Formats: sequence, C-alpha cells, structure tokens
Amino acid sequence: MAATSRSGRFANRPDHRALDFVWNKPMETGSLKALDDLLVTREFMDDPYPTLRQLREEDPVHWSDSMGSWVLTRYDDIVTTFKEFSHFSNEGRMGKVVEYLSPERRAEFRIFEEHYLPKSLIHSDPPDHTRFRSLVSKAFTPRVVESMRPRIQEIVDELLDALQASGRMDVIRDLAIPVPVTVISEIFGVPRSQVNQFKQWADEILAFQGVNKPAPEVIRKSQKALIEIRPYLVELIHEKRRNPAKDLVSELAAVESDGDRLTEPELVNSCITLLVAGHETTTSLLGNGLYTLLRHPDQLQLLKDDPALMPTAIEEMLRYESPIARQPRLMKQDAEMGGKKIRASETVFQMLNAANRDPAVFDDPDLFDIRRKDNRHLAFGMGIHFCVGAPLARTEGSIVFSTLLKRMPRLHLTDEKPEWEMQKPAERMLRSLPVAF
Repeated sequence: MAATSRSGRFANRPDHRALDFVWNKPMETGSLKALDDLLVTREFMDDPYPTLRQLREEDPVHWSDSMGSWVLTRYDDIVTTFKEFSHFSNEGRMGKVVEYLSPERRAEFRIFEEHYLPKSLIHSDPPDHTRFRSLVSKAFTPRVVESMRPRIQEIVDELLDALQASGRMDVIRDLAIPVPVTVISEIFGVPRSQVNQFKQWADEILAFQGVNKPAPEVIRKSQKALIEIRPYLVELIHEKRRNPAKDLVSELAAVESDGDRLTEPELVNSCITLLVAGHETTTSLLGNGLYTLLRHPDQLQLLKDDPALMPTAIEEMLRYESPIARQPRLMKQDAEMGGKKIRASETVFQMLNAANRDPAVFDDPDLFDIRRKDNRHLAFGMGIHFCVGAPLARTEGSIVFSTLLKRMPRLHLTDEKPEWEMQKPAERMLRSLPVAF
C-alpha cells in the first residue's frame, strides 16, 4: 500500500528497529525543543496558533517528547490519517495511555483499560466501524434532529428568560453548557434532575484525552466516572427494553441492521461515546463562536444585516476555532510521512486546529470571514469518521446564535481575554465567557 500527498510519499516499510532508531526520533534543534515544550503550557492553550504555524513550517511531522507522540500540523497529512485507517487506527488508542506506567501502577487502572477494549462507534475501524455506524445512524438521523428544533428553541428561550432581567451572563455556564447537556439528556431519556451528574461524568471521562502521558490522578478520575456511569447506563438500557420510549437509548437497544444489533457492552460504550461527544463539541462551538463574533464586530454586523449567512458563519466558526483541537490515531503498521518513519504502536495526534488554518488549503487562514466559500474544514473529521452528531451541533448553534442576535442585539464582552480550558487539552474550549447585554 502506498499513497502520495503534499507531505511526501507515505508507505509501509519493513521493520529495522535496531538500525534506524535515530531516524525515528530525530535530534531536535533548540528552536524545535522550545516549541515542543510549549505544547503542554498555559501559553499554548491560550493561543496555540503561532506554535502550530511554526511547527507546520519547520517540522510538520514532529516527534513530541512533551506529548509522547507524533504531532501532525499539515492539512494533507491529517487527511491521509483519516483515509488510511489500515495504518492510522482508532482501535485501542484510548486505553494505550496507561502503557507508560509501571506494572504495579498500571494494575490500578485495569477497569479503565478494560473499558476501551470492546470496539464501539469511534473506537473501531472497518468492517466493525461500518456495522456500528449503520446501527447508530438509524437512531440519529437528520430527520430526528430537525424534529427537535422546536424543543431546542424552547430550551434556549427558557434559559434566556431567566437571565434577561440581569443584563449579564457567563455564556459558558449559563448557556453553552446547559443547552447541549439538556438536549442530549432528553435525547437519551435521562431525567432533567440528573443532567448535572451526566455533565460531571463527561468532564471526568474526557479529562485524560489530548496527551499521551496523562497524570495518574487524571486517569483515576476518569476510571471513577466510568465505574459510576456504566451501571447507571446498564439499568437505563434494561428499563428502556422493558418500557421503550421515544428516545435514543430505546432506539439503540432495538435498532437492527441486516439482523445484527448492538451487544450490551457495545451499547454501553456507544452510549458513553454519544453522551460525551453529544454536548462537549456543541459547548465549544457556542462559546468559541460567540467569542469570535464579538471580537470581530464587522463580521457580527454582517450577520445581523443578513441572517441568511448563518450556515456559512457557523462553518467559519468551526474552522477558525475548532472545538476539537486534536485527536489521536494508533499506528497499526510502520509508515513513512514527511521523511519520518512512524512505528507501529506509536500514537499520532491530528492537530485539527492547525489543519484548519493551513494556508495551502485556506486563503488568509487567520482571517475570520463568515462569507468564506469552499470551507473544507476538518472540525467534524471526515470520511468514515465524520461526526454523526454534526447535524445536531449545527442545529443547536444556529438556534442559539439566531436567538441571541434577536433578543440581545447589544450583547458585548466584559472581559477581552477570557480564560481557556486547561484541563481538557483535546478540546478548544473557554472556561468562561462573561458578557453584558
């Protein structure tokens, strides 16, 4: 197998581990070492783009000691990793993060590892992934999402009604979190009283992602959340099988494709995946998108003057401040990319926010332009791993932004430099976004 992209020839090679280990981990210059150290700092989380730009120009296929993985920053290279799933795999990529621990310490996280052993929607490759996607997509269609539009509007209006008189809000706390969490909880058939618990579980499950050597205490929190959420979902699934309702869990428990259906472990893992992914990306889109609009008053005015620009505006928000900053792939086989040899079992991070500002693909990539055409961003992935929840995120974004423009036309920032989330390095998300209206 071989494929060619702008990054150079990509091909499987024989194993010469004893001979070319120096080539595999090239000696870094002082400049590259300084850049590598930045990848795990507050400075990088606040503004990753100068570092990513320099890496893309100087070392686009970069071995990162600070992250314990390869870091890819060119659009074409990242597209290759989406397409060549026979090399760049989704299977086993999450459980691998404990491999750096000593055997004694690693034994503590047996449940964590075991959780990521069964294949599921985003932790599998074809042909298993094809089966999962076929089953899950039947319960998560654009028609179902569109039918939720009136209820999403109600949720947004209820939240804004409670805030209107105060004249101020924290967009993340008061809107960007509760809207998608409430929506996904209702889709799952989860009582509203348990929404906050689901949010806490999701935060703790996600916290280890984005670096290849998370601290043991971070993995410990994730394992604790998994221990708590799994029996809850098992009971919920059993209840929905006994008393089916019009919700996602009931549909997933019953849905079949060509006589096949999800086993209980597959169903539990898929529910956890959809629960977490079903609101985190939208929270980022809402916060990042509104912050970007408010920092670009000319673009905000364009959208006010022409609401028909909303679809292209949302795509530009997704490109400009991608909600998912990075995603890992686990190497199944040795491969060459950009003159570097990447070994089987090593991890490669797709730096999506770097790809979405690659000047080889986007004109004036650092310019925020809601009228941008041919916006081929990778914020929702691509190909077989394009996000099944993308229609829901776009619909929620459209409703929230349109409602804010109508109800709060004088909305403005009260903090020009809000704090970015440091605890979830895989995501590009604001911790808070204080505004007045």
